[in-house]
Amino acid sequence: MPGLGDISIHAVTGLPEIGIGFNLGAAIADAAEISTGDVLAISQKVVSKAEDRVIRLSDVVPGAAAEEIAMELNRDSRVIELIMAESVAIVRKDGPRGILITETHHGFVCANAGIDASNLVESESVVLLPLDSDRSARRIRGEIEAETGTRPAVIVSDSFGRAWRHGQSEVAIGCAGIAPLDDWRGLPDRSGNTLEATNIAVVDEIAAAADLVRNKTSGTPVVRLRGLERFVVPEDGSGCMAQLRTPEDDLFR
Repeated sequence: MPGLGDISIHAVTGLPEIGIGFNLGAAIADAAEISTGDVLAISQKVVSKAEDRVIRLSDVVPGAAAEEIAMELNRDSRVIELIMAESVAIVRKDGPRGILITETHHGFVCANAGIDASNLVESESVVLLPLDSDRSARRIRGEIEAETGTRPAVIVSDSFGRAWRHGQSEVAIGCAGIAPLDDWRGLPDRSGNTLEATNIAVVDEIAAAADLVRNKTSGTPVVRLRGLERFVVPEDGSGCMAQLRTPEDDLFR
């Protein structure tokens, strides 16, 4: 098993407001010293902004199905239309609380297909998840390499709720240069017993740790973590899609 050591977590300050087509990797390289072996956790929202995933609600025309669900949930039918367009299935509806849980096209099960309206300059707008967060992470990693010659690991993260628990936690929805899972199955524990089920969601743990040095008003969407070199790899890797359970493996749907 790899040895453990100290981990440092620092929010990257000084980044400008992000717009369409913005080179995130170059801006991060300008704002912080980046080394191969670092891990960069980047908020999904700034990635989505750079990828033109901000939608004006005035441009959305809700259909009949969206109007029906919106009435049931007492929600904006335009937002419901976007949620349905970003989803392959509605997993749960709760009319009294106005809750809609869906499975997105990526395979994420989350509230409102990950659509959010916080921290947007333009009112009456919402931001959608990136079309492919793993591809986004690979692109940002490439942008950083072009600027610095280094290849840090990159994680794109977002806040998700968890079944059976109150509160949200940051999780990885895309990654490059790091394996999403650290599989200990088949290895011995301290007593020499063989581990049979331990498969650690490393990128989710890193995303959650990174979120501790920022908040909703800090204006620091990028966090640099050091001391995790044992997880960083030269190749981009499989990305976070490797974490998703198949329907056959999902005992709760």
